[in-house]
Amino acid sequence: MEREDLPSLRALGFEDEELQRLGLWDLVTGHPADLAEMYVRRSKKKDTLSALREQVRRMCWHAGQEGKRIRHVWFEQKSASKAYVRREEFDKATAAIADAGLSKTLYVFKTSRLSRRGMGQVGLLLDKFEERQARIYVVAENIDSTRSRMVLAILSEQAREQASDISEFTKIGIDGNKSDGRWTGGVTPYGLHSPQGTGRLGHNPREYPTARRIAAYLLDRKTPGWIANTLNSEGILTRHGKKWTGPGIVSLAHSVTWAGLVANREKMLDKNGKDVGKYHRGGTPLLDRAGNPISCGEGVITFAEHVKINAILAERAQKGTSIGDRTRGKREIVALLSGTLRCGLCTGPMANGGVNYRCYARQVEGESSCKGVSTDRKRVDAAVEIMWLNHVLNLSPESPTIHAIAKDWLAYSDPEKDARKAHVNAALESAVGREMKLEKEFFVFGRMDEEKYDRLREQVAAQIAELKAELADLSREADLSPLMDPQSLAELWQDAGIGGQRALLKAALRGITLTPPKFRGDRTPILDRLEPHWRDDSVNPAEESAWDGWEERRTQGTTAN
Repeated sequence: MEREDLPSLRALGFEDEELQRLGLWDLVTGHPADLAEMYVRRSKKKDTLSALREQVRRMCWHAGQEGKRIRHVWFEQKSASKAYVRREEFDKATAAIADAGLSKTLYVFKTSRLSRRGMGQVGLLLDKFEERQARIYVVAENIDSTRSRMVLAILSEQAREQASDISEFTKIGIDGNKSDGRWTGGVTPYGLHSPQGTGRLGHNPREYPTARRIAAYLLDRKTPGWIANTLNSEGILTRHGKKWTGPGIVSLAHSVTWAGLVANREKMLDKNGKDVGKYHRGGTPLLDRAGNPISCGEGVITFAEHVKINAILAERAQKGTSIGDRTRGKREIVALLSGTLRCGLCTGPMANGGVNYRCYARQVEGESSCKGVSTDRKRVDAAVEIMWLNHVLNLSPESPTIHAIAKDWLAYSDPEKDARKAHVNAALESAVGREMKLEKEFFVFGRMDEEKYDRLREQVAAQIAELKAELADLSREADLSPLMDPQSLAELWQDAGIGGQRALLKAALRGITLTPPKFRGDRTPILDRLEPHWRDDSVNPAEESAWDGWEERRTQGTTAN
């Protein structure tokens, strides 16, 4: 058997012969105390592969000096400075030690490669490692967490401050470039590109004719769905080789940069007011001191045409559904099978059409994509209710499906639990950071007297203990036994409401396919045309892959093509 990390090591440019010399060729097993994980991160393209290979070589040499063998090299290209960035490989590397106990050492090259989120995150990680009698070793700075925990914490805090400075200077630079009318980078709207070195937008020769045609259709009051179907029927694809969709046309029309103007867009924030790394679509033109829109090059449309197109689209939009309106309330769920029912012709999802369910591809891409299947919503909902109840009542109490339904129902009925868990995690990370800062002030800088340190340290320690206890309580699995009886779940369905019934359905079903009628006026009972894909049935990988592809297309349909 070959190592799981072999593809990543070859992607870094290692030859097989060198991997054998470094001890990274054979599958490594043994006692956890003799094994180690290695984490390598590339945050920017300027970090060359040759530099990354040298980091790996040095960490391997040090591991050899300590008599350790590298079980797995975890490599990813991610920034560590942004709180919203999820570092999957880093999580796997730490989980292999803190959760699975596969090894006892984590090698990183520098503290900044470990984390730029400060003492809070690093302190909690070290707590987990200490519970496993494991450690972190920073090779370039010769830091062993078992002997130099405070030094590691201070360096991680310095790395966090450096990340904050970099972020601030970057924002200042971007704001300055916007004021000067320069394109600041990113994906350009369809029909435009930014020639290297110009810092301005220009017409993309391959895309501009089609983009201008779309603009002409919009000015002629053609609907986005009609435009998408027309382009698809002619075999014209988007920049990424996908079919056009109505929502994609709308998103393009709302794009300020499509008019060659600098956009002023709001950042998306989570419920705690933290940046999630995304922007709201559309935006408004950035204005100069005289109140005029700032141009960043050529556009597919003029500013006057941008205003006219948006006015035309706004005439058709229902109140509270325009892209720029983010004050609308959350819509009440009325369709039981949205996201669950699939079209029998293209296997894509079927969407709620008001009184019926209809093929999503037919709706947004036109007849050229799928002829479409549709059916009355009420009769399908009633048939699926019968189908679900019959299936559940025939399951044994020990069935994995029963267990999954019960678990998902508890998560649905108590949605605040996960939110509270995330809040407690963040509060705990902050408290640990404050504790380490106190120790830094007292032990390192000596800027705090002992009485004040003891008093504040006691308060923070009490907060940490309380938060850890609450987190442990929130992490404890709930008692599922009252819901493990099929009859109890069947009774629960009756009082669950649409939202609850959707949760119960999705726990038991991967999806339901509605086969097309055999002919016009086909009177086949609707139950006979429904093909359920229960979670306790064997999975067809090709079918699951097709479904995932459709979900991706749905997501891309809401972004500018």
